[in-house]
Amino acid sequence: MSKRSDALPEPKIDPKAKRPDWLKVRAPTSKSYHNIKDMLGELKLATVCQEAICPNIEECWGGGTATFMLMGDTCTRACRFCAVKTGNPKGILDTEEPEKVGYAISQMNLDYVVLTSVDRDDLPDLGAEHFARTIEVIKENNPKMIVEVLTPDFDARPELVKRLMQAKPDVFAHNIETTETLTPLVRDRRSQYRKSLETLRLAKEIRPEQYTKTSIMMGLGETDEDILQALEDLREVGCDVVTFGQYLAPTNRHKKYLPIVEYVKPERFDYWKVKADEMNFLYCASGPLVRSSYRAGEFFMKGVIEKRRAQEEESERKNARPTFPTL
Repeated sequence: MSKRSDALPEPKIDPKAKRPDWLKVRAPTSKSYHNIKDMLGELKLATVCQEAICPNIEECWGGGTATFMLMGDTCTRACRFCAVKTGNPKGILDTEEPEKVGYAISQMNLDYVVLTSVDRDDLPDLGAEHFARTIEVIKENNPKMIVEVLTPDFDARPELVKRLMQAKPDVFAHNIETTETLTPLVRDRRSQYRKSLETLRLAKEIRPEQYTKTSIMMGLGETDEDILQALEDLREVGCDVVTFGQYLAPTNRHKKYLPIVEYVKPERFDYWKVKADEMNFLYCASGPLVRSSYRAGEFFMKGVIEKRRAQEEESERKNARPTFPTL
């Protein structure tokens, strides 16, 4: 990380102040949580739940779900908000990972799984084939499994986004993370706001029926005007789902280089949910502890996707022509 820029908004809170009550969560204790943690350790699989120090890990793992992080635990980009370690993986890739992830999912009794990954700018295809193959293995093992993916921007290269669309994820997510104004101060220089919008646009253009999704962090000094502009930009590229959550610096180092400007109150999150609904987003999850992969949002999308599947199956039955034995 580079030194803090003077252009970053000044914090409105005492950095030593305790978190407000609405941001406090209990430590993981459930048996399900520990079972999943042990299994993932044995298979040497990474999850964003662990690597990003997600505050909802007990809620999700205690309920038997997890967000798998593909292609290792080292990201080639260095966004200021992120706890995932950065470096150069030098092209190293576990080619058996798609099968390992498929096995782990089969042991977790899931019907909705989320896949994400680190950025792999060291790979010629940025990891698109590996990501797509993992989706395909999961679908081959269980065609009814609902697969949501939270992907890198793949440099907004049409052929790479197309490869992901060929694998037919049920939900395609890519996070813009923050407003356009704050993007250069928050994200890696290669992770550009307009590039992220283009990735979301390409997914919709290549596969029009594809549900698309993104997430925005609050508490970084964003203005109402900038948030509204981001929502308008997202609707313009056809984004279906948006989530809002509180930025929480994962370590003391992050507090120094990207401090929390403010703890956004729950009623402010409610305000932006109303705005998103008014702008006809299919769904908006908005709250201090909401994250990209959030169980309430997954539950909603599960209902939407299952309804669509039922309609498609009914349509196929009605259009099926009767067959007769040949004499």
